[in-house]
Amino acid sequence: MASKIQVEKVATLTGHRDCVYTLESGASPATVYSAGSDGMVASWDLHQPDNGELVAKVTTSVYALRYVPERELLLIGQNMEGVQVIDLKSKAILKSVALPKVPIFDIAYVPETGQVYVALGNGGIAVIGAEDFELRSMVRKSDQSVRCLAYNKTTNELAAGYSDNMVRIFDATSMELKYELASHTNSVFAVVYSPDGTLLLTAGRDAHLRVWEVEEKYKERGYVIAHMYTVNHISYSPDGRYFATCSMDKSIKVWDAQTFKLLKVIDKVRNASHGTSVNKLFWSAHQNQLVSCSDDRTISVWDIKFSLDHEDYTLRNQTKNI
Repeated sequence: MASKIQVEKVATLTGHRDCVYTLESGASPATVYSAGSDGMVASWDLHQPDNGELVAKVTTSVYALRYVPERELLLIGQNMEGVQVIDLKSKAILKSVALPKVPIFDIAYVPETGQVYVALGNGGIAVIGAEDFELRSMVRKSDQSVRCLAYNKTTNELAAGYSDNMVRIFDATSMELKYELASHTNSVFAVVYSPDGTLLLTAGRDAHLRVWEVEEKYKERGYVIAHMYTVNHISYSPDGRYFATCSMDKSIKVWDAQTFKLLKVIDKVRNASHGTSVNKLFWSAHQNQLVSCSDDRTISVWDIKFSLDHEDYTLRNQTKNI
């Protein structure tokens, strides 16, 4: 039998002075970093979530953060100003990586290839060395923004979602283009591989969640009309059995990762959730807590508990009309 979810908000984190756009993991399951329009990068401890600590302050908005665990570094995508490499122990800037003066929408750190990939607003993916943080190459397959990135360890592939409605799959070492997935009808804001690497989930401005079978050359398995408006992000639970989506429609939804059935809607009316767009999720292994951030300047921490039964909300066959 499948699961029904009980959700309880355990904390509301405040301190950001404007929209909070991104969340990132840290050295422990209880550590989460946040950043947004105010240029402040903060660290939070889920053991004592009310006390945030300022890690860095940059001069522009930040859409993307990435933690480098082997060296205790935090990569900050500073819009129009490139990537800042922060040593978390000293809070000093280790390096500033100059890039085209465009927004930075996502950063992927891949130790398997020794590279960092940066999604840029000019349609390029900047490839940076993970040791020296020197720019190695720039791969541009569109003149519209690259909005999101995901790496598959099993296949050594990098998936990228674009504002030209496409999802492109690259060999992560050579950055050779392998596949182009063309089902979305608007910008793709979220791409994520299942923990076992067999599925790719994509979503974006068309509000559709699409599922692709990696081993079948990315054949589309099906789709769900997941939200009323833009889907901003997708995050798997630590055990891989569930995933959550968040949206411009102000809601968070939790899904069964095998059946794609909707298990729970978290919103302002039922759960005192966010009052504006929910931009990013971080599903922590710390007490299975789900963390969300929003344009309303707040970060919410949710306790997630499971019991039996679920609502019938199934993945549609991609050949059928809505």
